[in-house]
Amino acid sequence: VQLQASGGGLVQVGDSLRLSCAASGRTFSSYGMGWFRQAPGKEREFLAGITWNGGTIYYADSVKGRFTISRDNAKNTVYLQMNNLQPEDTAVYYCAAERARYISVIHTKAADFGSWGQGTQVTVSS
Repeated sequence: VQLQASGGGLVQVGDSLRLSCAASGRTFSSYGMGWFRQAPGKEREFLAGITWNGGTIYYADSVKGRFTISRDNAKNTVYLQMNNLQPEDTAVYYCAAERARYISVIHTKAADFGSWGQGTQVTVSS
């Protein structure tokens, strides 16, 4: 599956953004999806994951309560709604698809994901 992330930009503290990740191919609905981010000089960080059918969702503590992951399999798209953005949220954000299909658990390690979008920059200005 090929992925393309969009929706990033420059925002102020407390603002919201919704990232989108559009997938090509008819197998999108069979893959669990995740969102990661990477700030300069830091490792790629897991943020949120959703199983292939949307039945299970998991968030990293750093974004729990502020970010919401969702998917629309009819549109081959996964979303990340980000609220109350803070300067520490500044990073390049990536969407990713699991390596295997029909996984019923959420993986949080980048190595478990086989397809990646190109990344979209989010900058939060104070």
